[in-house]
Amino acid sequence: MSKKLVAYFSASGITEKVAKQIADLAKADIYEIKPKVPYTEADLDWMNKSSRSSMEMKNLSFRPEMADNNIDISAYDTIYLGFPIWWYIAPTIVNTFLEKHDFSGKKIVLFATSGGSGLGKTAQHLKPSVAKDTIIIEGKILNSASSADIQNWLNSVK
Repeated sequence: MSKKLVAYFSASGITEKVAKQIADLAKADIYEIKPKVPYTEADLDWMNKSSRSSMEMKNLSFRPEMADNNIDISAYDTIYLGFPIWWYIAPTIVNTFLEKHDFSGKKIVLFATSGGSGLGKTAQHLKPSVAKDTIIIEGKILNSASSADIQNWLNSVK
């Protein structure tokens, strides 16, 4: 039986709720990707072109620091990776997390929350941050999915 991890970044708590549901249903460990400097409401104001999140997403090579990195990825075969969609892709702190670990031979299944957009080219943007033999599976937007919906999704991505 493979060991599973749900790793997630949540700026406002919405992705965290979904991540906890997935971890419970998948019987997976859970790990929160936390920024060293937490995001404030003003930082997340996507309407403000000079807000922190807007500035980070203008420069996709920017890598926000993580608060900690105390997770041993080698213990896991499957990683469910969740985040909110920012500007049609994952926030760059997700790249920070991916680049801090060796995901060689691992399967990463993406899930996200979004105020209106889909996953876009998220998988393509994340692929350069992992080893070539890492499998990234395009996931699903799971904003307010029921436990049954999440279980069906988990069964479909095994």
